[in-house]
Amino acid sequence: MNYRMILYYLAATMLVVAVFMLPALLISFIFHETSAVIAFSVTIAAVTVICLPFLFRKPKKTVMRAREGYIITAIAWILVSLIGAVPLWMSKTIPNYIDALFETASGFTTTGASIMPTLDFAPKGMIYWRSFTHWLGGMGVLVFLLALTPSSSSGDSVFIMRAESPGPQVSKLVPKTRQSAQILYKIYVGMTILQIVLLLLGGMPFLDALEISFATAGTGGFSCNSAGMALYTPYMLWVITIFMILFGVNFGIYYLLIMRSFKKIKSNEEIRYYFLAILAAIAIITPKIYSIYHHSFGDALLQASFQTASIISTTGFASADFNTWPTVCKMTLLLLMILGGCAGSTGGGI
Repeated sequence: MNYRMILYYLAATMLVVAVFMLPALLISFIFHETSAVIAFSVTIAAVTVICLPFLFRKPKKTVMRAREGYIITAIAWILVSLIGAVPLWMSKTIPNYIDALFETASGFTTTGASIMPTLDFAPKGMIYWRSFTHWLGGMGVLVFLLALTPSSSSGDSVFIMRAESPGPQVSKLVPKTRQSAQILYKIYVGMTILQIVLLLLGGMPFLDALEISFATAGTGGFSCNSAGMALYTPYMLWVITIFMILFGVNFGIYYLLIMRSFKKIKSNEEIRYYFLAILAAIAIITPKIYSIYHHSFGDALLQASFQTASIISTTGFASADFNTWPTVCKMTLLLLMILGGCAGSTGGGI
């Protein structure tokens, strides 16, 4: 067992998390949230002091086997959640550390369950950090690390990517793992930025656009306000709907699209049935809820599409109380929940 390599990757992962806390620290500073500023500053400083020395002790043996890859991935996710919870707890946003750990574990794993009864009085820096855990967890903090780490140029670190990525089978897009990770994150970042821009063009506040896009990209579903999706216009809901669907697609498909490998995309059965399931669900639900939305086809189509996208991608946003919908609609959504997104996407499901 290459313990030095394990410690090296774990330390690097924790430092990546600390760096990503800096924007949350800046937001807290701008809004004069003293408790949040102190919490983020102490956490960042502590992680840096503890983890930085391990980066100077690079492993002599750079060969990584499957067991090192799986151990690094398993321990990293635990440590990320433990460290990510500290600012929420120190700032008293969530006074109990176990509750704060639940919140960040839910964020990083993009589960979306929350113990916070209201978000209206929480520091804006903490709301940003809470939403950002979805974005970082969606593609995976270790995939981001692989994109940055020169040592990941070797093929051995594919074991980390396989352990980190969802789906029954994960292969590299290009021969070098680092390049594969870079491609994945470029697509991920590009799609996130595009959603942010489209939401801003629709008049959504800047922080809301950031946080909603983070939650959509990670298909996690943390809202940035207590009212949820009820505050947003039909245009904004359509943008979110489209991107929930897109983030449920295997990211390898986007790479093939960029490379213009249309024959390979056409032969992919998973993506075909994914979109067929979405269209079928919308076609079933829309006429059934037509009368509920005052016989407005546009409203019925929007709500059917939004909830279908939210459920199949396992994002979990809610724009309507679908518990009041007819039984056939609820059964359709239940089947979509089990089906989930594509392998290699940020979506969940079986």
